Amino acid sequence: MTMGGHKCSGGAEPPTHRRRAQPIDSATHMELIDVVDEDDRVLRRATRAEMRRGNLLHRAVYILVRNGRGRLFVHRHSATKDVYPGLWDVTVGGVVAAGEDYTAAARRELAEELGIRTALRPLGPFRHADGRTRVIGQVFETTARGPTRLQTEEIVEGRFMSAAEVRRLVAEQRCCPDGVAALRAYGGELTAG
Repeated sequence: MTMGGHKCSGGAEPPTHRRRAQPIDSATHMELIDVVDEDDRVLRRATRAEMRRGNLLHRAVYILVRNGRGRLFVHRHSATKDVYPGLWDVTVGGVVAAGEDYTAAARRELAEELGIRTALRPLGPFRHADGRTRVIGQVFETTARGPTRLQTEEIVEGRFMSAAEVRRLVAEQRCCPDGVAALRAYGGELTAG
């Protein structure tokens, strides 16, 4: 496995498609997201920067990525990430773009962050709120086979870990609280003995 934007073992073949264009506000040239209410109804569109500044409720996806041996992919965010910079994350995923559905967002995030295209299994809905982010989301799971290609702008390093290693990582390192909550809700690694 190679870190920092190179190939890692345990993923799938890299996608052959180009990156899908994100909705952009023509006035500011910024990525747009849907601001939603507590019932996940779209209230309006905002730039990602506006959403972060106001900690506005928005949609996000979380993907538990496992290899063929059942080990979970974990990675450390870059220092330039707009939320939880430098922290470890036990899920792959991110913000749903304006007008995008949860499944399409999960597929896009997998392709962008790990360079893989693979079948997704929906696990269920998810909510998280703290001083940094407020999300209504969906959690998915997938099995990655073959090499992965890490997105260097967002991921410093990553690797597949056993359940015991994941528990130790969460106990000893600073981890993204929303990813940990999604794993607690759907993954089992943190509740296993």
